[in-house]
Amino acid sequence: MRKKIASSFTNTFCGIVNNNKCKLYRINGVEDHIPIFSDLHPSASLADYIKDIKVASNGWMKSSGLFPDFEGWQDSYGAFTYSIKEKDVIINYIKNQKKHHKKETFYDEFRRLLTENGVDPNLSG
Repeated sequence: MRKKIASSFTNTFCGIVNNNKCKLYRINGVEDHIPIFSDLHPSASLADYIKDIKVASNGWMKSSGLFPDFEGWQDSYGAFTYSIKEKDVIINYIKNQKKHHKKETFYDEFRRLLTENGVDPNLSG
């Protein structure tokens, strides 16, 4: 059953990404977030891209019946740029999310990444 859910999940998100003329490199769903590694087409704005992902996946997640506890996405999101040299490292990182977050929670990691990149993790909005 898990493979069927994972396949449906991946196909749904892949379709959303492709509809935005972007390329999906890797996605992985874990309990409290969904890391997505993709490019961003020059004609797309990041905010619109994330909005499209959230709106389309929200409808699918609620109607599929596969995620009975899903109530909706949070308002905010995080996005980071990468160097093409880091592509394989990031793909493997996303592939191994469950294992990685046994060592560092998503929340702690996100705050650390913000701090490392000069963003105050206490800012909201």
